[in-house]
Parts: sequence; structure tokens; C-alpha cells
Amino acid sequence: MPPLSPASVVAALRAAGCVFAEDEARLILSAARGPDELAAMVDRRVTGLPLEHVVGWAEFGGLRIHVEPGVFVPRRRTEFLVEQALAQAPDASVVVDLCCGSGAVGAALAAVLGPVELHAADVDPAATRCARRNIAPYGGHVHTGDLFTALPATLRGRVGILAANVPYVPTGEVGLLPAEARDHEPLVALDGGTDGLDILRAVATGAPSWLAPGGCLLVETSERQLPSAVRVFEGAGLETRVAVSEESYAHVVIGVAGARRV
Repeated sequence: MPPLSPASVVAALRAAGCVFAEDEARLILSAARGPDELAAMVDRRVTGLPLEHVVGWAEFGGLRIHVEPGVFVPRRRTEFLVEQALAQAPDASVVVDLCCGSGAVGAALAAVLGPVELHAADVDPAATRCARRNIAPYGGHVHTGDLFTALPATLRGRVGILAANVPYVPTGEVGLLPAEARDHEPLVALDGGTDGLDILRAVATGAPSWLAPGGCLLVETSERQLPSAVRVFEGAGLETRVAVSEESYAHVVIGVAGARRV
């Protein structure tokens, strides 16, 4: 079989329903190290593997984030959460990326903040293996475990930015997700429980004891879930506001810890 030409790669991707076939073809062609690998990569993409898993990376916050098959692909809309964290706490010296997936949020924050104490945690060992590679350039520490139980106790009361890109898809709606997410990303990174807010509740409830005075918790959610998410944050004693990007269709709840009582 002759090597695939750029035109034939575009045609194959377009036939498979890839809306941005030309852009995807350029990425695949640049990533392939030979004709056999190119053919294999095109075949994987045509059969539905996310482009980021095919080429091995995703663009996020101006960075190239390493992404392995079976790991949640960072969404570009989550860059808005990073922007809000930097605006809220531009001088943060301790950063935690909870439910870190590939570690994209933590890496993006550290890339702008400069030298920080960076920690990332996830319950999925595949995710933390991937995150370890992405935050290593920033001297970050990666922990495997369930939410706050994964973190070192020495972080209590010291965290300036706690970014938690929690799963927030209601269990009954996971089956409605695009096949790329539904079939190729871990369920633990998608399913947020009956109303999609189970993990958000656990994070918001536990956050105050980990945040420094003035430290902030940021969580992405859906427009429909915003009122409930705000009530959860307020119930946890956090000074709460909402940030929305119409352009990115991103909705972020921000909670700030007050001064501690003596």
C-alpha cells in the first residue's frame, strides 16, 4: 500500500466526519514519524480515538500538554478557570490542582505564576502518571488518591489557589456525551453523580480547612448547575461569586476563604 498523501489523509478524516479535517491532518502529518505510523494514526482517528490521544498532546493555556489514551483531555474552555484563578490570586505561592487529570490546569497556572509550590492529585493512576510528566518542569508534586485524602497534611491552611476541575455530568446524561468522551475517557472524570454535583459538594465542603486566608477555590460547572453550586459554596462558608465566558461557554464558581477565627 503506497504512503498516504496529505490529500488522502484529509479525505479519510473528512469521510469519518471530522469537521476540521484539514487542521487535524496537519497535526497528524507533523506528529507521524514515518508512513507506517501515519497510517496507524489516521486509522485510530478514523475509528473515533480523540485527536489528542492520537497525536499524544493537547494545547492548553499556550502549553503542549502530554495526554495518554484513557486520560481526560483538557478542554479549551477550562482555560477560563485558569484566567479567573490568576486574576483572583496573582501572588499565590501554593497551588493545588485537584481532580487534575493530565495536570493541565496546574501546569498552566505555574507557567504564569513562576516559582510556586505546586501539587496535583487525582484518584486515577493513569491520570497522575500523565500529570507527573506535565508538571515536572515546574517542580510539581503529584499524588494519587481520593480528593483531599491524597494531599500532604502540611498543605492545610496554606493553599492560595485550589483549582478543582471536578466531573459534573449527571450520571443519567453520561450516555449523551459525544462518543469521543464517552468511549475513550475515564468515567470517573465525567460522572458527577445524580445531579452532577457530588464531587463539587465534597470539594467545597473540605476546601476551607485547606485554603489560606484569602485563598480561593475555583470549580467549573454547567450553566444549569450554577445556582445549586453557588449555594454549596456559600454553605461551606466561602465568599462566592460566579464568572461566565459566553465566548467559551464556560461557567466557573469562585469561593474565597475569609480570615480564620482565633
